[in-house]
Amino acid sequence: MLKDDLFIASQYVLPHHWLSRLVGKLAASENTWLKNQLITRFIRQYDVRLDEAQRQHPQDFRSFNDFFTRELLPEARPLDNAADSLLSPADGAVSQIGHIQRGRIFQAKGQEFSLTELLGGSRPRAEDFVGGKFATLYLSPRDYHRLHMPMAGKLREMIYVPGSLFSVNQTTAERVPGLFARNERLVCIFDTEHGPMAMVLVGAMIVAAIETVWAGRITPPTRELKVTDYRDPQPVELDKGEEMGRFCLGSTVVLCFPDGMVDWSKELEAGSPIRMGSRLGSIRALQTEESAPIENTATAIDAEPAVTTDNAEADADAENVSPDNADTRSTTTDDSRSQ
Repeated sequence: MLKDDLFIASQYVLPHHWLSRLVGKLAASENTWLKNQLITRFIRQYDVRLDEAQRQHPQDFRSFNDFFTRELLPEARPLDNAADSLLSPADGAVSQIGHIQRGRIFQAKGQEFSLTELLGGSRPRAEDFVGGKFATLYLSPRDYHRLHMPMAGKLREMIYVPGSLFSVNQTTAERVPGLFARNERLVCIFDTEHGPMAMVLVGAMIVAAIETVWAGRITPPTRELKVTDYRDPQPVELDKGEEMGRFCLGSTVVLCFPDGMVDWSKELEAGSPIRMGSRLGSIRALQTEESAPIENTATAIDAEPAVTTDNAEADADAENVSPDNADTRSTTTDDSRSQ
């Protein structure tokens, strides 16, 4: 308990962005001795499987970042090709999965965060997903760190949201209020044949960078909220299973869908391991009688209500954004509550 207390206390005083920039420089170094040492020690520490990778020796990589975002052999991650399948976008584990209730998303026992804040502070943007479903997926250091499309979609907008860079793990999820809605993140809103989909790539301490296949590395010159509209003139369209981005050092992805659009696979719960390309759920409009899942209703969000406020208070907190400056609100709300 004391160890956890000290760890959490350190998260509030460490210079998140300075440390991340330092680690980023080391990870990008192409010095042969340094990058081979970093890669070899990392493989040993985290039991990384290079037999699944296209390049299988530390000396094959230009830098630690090149190793960390390594390509896999084509047969290493077969895609679930059923018409109704919703694919896992990444390797890792389910952190939480369930329903978006009263504009709030379950984080851990006793912790939750605002959907509106997660998506960059815009109420109109969040409205599509109110009452819908979410899945928070954690990528551990040993995992494959490229991200792929759960279903085919056309990029509507990308929102860079500045924020803190707390570590992302079970301890911080349980102890840092609003963790995923206060960390720096990249929000990608896609329009699909069956409705909108939000993919939120959440940064963390020592995550050197987030990249997308359409914009490259996301490194804004200033840490200010930035919204980029991709609907015109050349929309970005990606197929189901196609790569959409990557983490240069790992973190978390949060998926959001509207009410009635998808059903989660019945066997998934907090802690379930996942692999990129495996079935995360089903697209409801395409389900057959045989493929329709019977969802596990005893998910953590249903079994352990995270809020003690009444519905009116929760709704007010979830929608506490001025329509006049919805896209410029900073992410300081949760910081002030947690100091």
